Amino acid sequence: MISKKDLPDCPVVTTLSLINSKWKVFILQRLKERSWRYNELKRTIEGISQKVLTDSLRSLEYDGLIKRKIFDEKPPHVEYSLTTLGEKLQSVLDALYNFGLYYKKHINAL
Repeated sequence: MISKKDLPDCPVVTTLSLINSKWKVFILQRLKERSWRYNELKRTIEGISQKVLTDSLRSLEYDGLIKRKIFDEKPPHVEYSLTTLGEKLQSVLDALYNFGLYYKKHINAL
C-alpha cells in the first residue's frame, strides 16, 4: 500500500504502484466479472496463498480500487467488488492484455 502523500510524481509509476503484483491483477480480473467471496477468489486464483490474497485485498481496498461488503447473516460473509476507480482501471488492464497478445504473435512470427 502506498501512502496518499507519497504518490509518485509520474502518473505511470502511480498506476504501476497500484497493480504492483501479478496477484492484484488476477484479483482485479476476477472482480471485473462480478462480486466474489473470499473463498471463491482463493479457489479460482491458482497458486495464491491465503496471506497474499488477504494482503492484496486489503491493499486494493485501501487504494480505493475494490470495496468490501459485509453481509449481516448467519454465518456472516463478505463479498468483494470493484469500485468506480477499479472499473476505470479495467481499460488499463485490457490494454495490457491486448498488448500481451500482440507481443506473443509478433515474437512467434520472428
